[in-house]
Amino acid sequence: MTTVELNPFPSRSVFLGVDVGTGSARAGLFDESGKLLGSSSSPIQIWKDGDCVEQSSTDIWHAVCAAVRAACSLANVSDVEVKGIGFAATCSLVAVDAEGSPVTVSWSGDSRRNIIVWMDHRAVKQAERINSFNSPVLQYCGGGVSPEMEPPKLLWVKENLQESWSMVYKWMDLSDWLSFRATGDDTRSLCTTVCKWTYLGHAHMQQQMTEKASRDMEACGWDDEFWEEIGLGDLVDGHHAKIGRSVAFPGHPLGNGLTATAAKASTKQSLTSLELGLLAGTPVGTSLIDAHAGGVGVMESKSDSDSLKKESDVDTLCTRMVLVCGTSTCHMAVSREKLFIPGVWGPFWSAMVPEYWLTEGGQSATGALLDHIIENHVASPRLANQAASHKVSVFELLNNILKSMSQEDTSSPFVAALTSEMHILPDFHGNRSPVADPNSKGVVFGMTLDTSEKQLALLYLATVQGIAYGTRHIVEHCNAHGHKIDTLLACGGLSKNPLFIQEHADIVGCPIILPRESESVLLGAAILGAVAAKSYPSLHDAMKALNAAGQVVHPSSDPKVKKYHDAKYRIFRDLYEQQLSHRSIITQALS
Repeated sequence: MTTVELNPFPSRSVFLGVDVGTGSARAGLFDESGKLLGSSSSPIQIWKDGDCVEQSSTDIWHAVCAAVRAACSLANVSDVEVKGIGFAATCSLVAVDAEGSPVTVSWSGDSRRNIIVWMDHRAVKQAERINSFNSPVLQYCGGGVSPEMEPPKLLWVKENLQESWSMVYKWMDLSDWLSFRATGDDTRSLCTTVCKWTYLGHAHMQQQMTEKASRDMEACGWDDEFWEEIGLGDLVDGHHAKIGRSVAFPGHPLGNGLTATAAKASTKQSLTSLELGLLAGTPVGTSLIDAHAGGVGVMESKSDSDSLKKESDVDTLCTRMVLVCGTSTCHMAVSREKLFIPGVWGPFWSAMVPEYWLTEGGQSATGALLDHIIENHVASPRLANQAASHKVSVFELLNNILKSMSQEDTSSPFVAALTSEMHILPDFHGNRSPVADPNSKGVVFGMTLDTSEKQLALLYLATVQGIAYGTRHIVEHCNAHGHKIDTLLACGGLSKNPLFIQEHADIVGCPIILPRESESVLLGAAILGAVAAKSYPSLHDAMKALNAAGQVVHPSSDPKVKKYHDAKYRIFRDLYEQQLSHRSIITQALS
């Protein structure tokens, strides 16, 4: 007779968050206080060819499985302890056939390459054409779609890869595909569909009030006239079967949780059949875009000054903007009323925080731009060798070089003043907001023949400042159109760089709250799992329980610092105006 030994200790409640970024899949495990127990990452493949940037859903799923298994092992968390799972990912477009197999979206015809990555700009012309129709849905994305959104990419595939277009059975945002791969339920997220597909989420407002317990709802927010008008009317067929018949609020449980296939590895244990190593039936929450998961992971972090405010002060959340700083930076703010802001995405109802309208600004290249500036400088190899020999990051080494330069230069009263003769417009991958010009180009003003590490340090500092001036432009633009933002919260890889954060605080003029746990996107994803597991009654309740503040960085109190940045900000704004003027001159010359 077989006996079962009972565990005398009750198991912990652990929540798993999975985040698929541009370069890796990451997994993190959190306890009921929002404390990170352990995390792991696994690299993912990417193909870049001019404006075309592609990935493989098969490769990404294998990386997700590897990261989850490694995180559980490192954190010593058993499968029974994982009570809920949430997925977050870049807003990339996935194509699969009726069997769930990848369908190529690549000129190469390579079937592995079935994802058009968020940063892909192949569909600029399609975006311009869509915007020329002036559909009413466009007012909810700043007045026009970006080539980084899904409708232009879909139109590009239909016009250029007809065979692929006819083969595709489902078009999905990457985070929705991950939850579909895990559960077999293809209910889409209100976050992905509203923010990237022109779905009108506020169509759910009345339903949400009467169907709070509903797992998903019939997709009532598609504007069929829009799809017909832009030439994608076939996506309306079958009650929008290819793009989403049902749409759910983030964190609502999907299907019956993890399928048996997704939960465990196959009996062969081959590398190509790795699965998550968790229990079948583990609840899985409807997904979020990665930046929005970062917002969920930090937005309710309270500093000491916040704690003095009344708990009933519902406007506190509406005075905040979250900066999710990674390869790109997303700027997330919420309001009780819908605010239409030219050149800024939104207002999106309940796309991040339930029953709040989301405003979403962004810069298409920030971490990617800093990497580009550093790696393409002649001093970069020498700098990388120095950083390796001192066992520090390249950013830390550059920050130290700048401190030394400031101390040596008597004409520079503070570090930021080292760039008095260098100015950068950071639009190397276009301007997402607030001017919403995908054709905008980067500008570097003040170059010399100097190829030293010190010159690279100046270029790096000027780039950080250019990115921060872009954030200031977004904040000022949002506040001019109804927001009252006076506090920033920052998360993501760049938020770990003290110079990057201090320059943003000084330039924007707002305190910046950093989270207690550095992996905010993973925490936001894990919160989706906690809600799906019904550990909290709502997403907002889970945010209040699991968000926690760490360091608060304040703007410099030196009036000279403010005066200096005000002057450089005027130059920053002028660089774009000059570019428009130059563009007009050349257009006339070639006409």
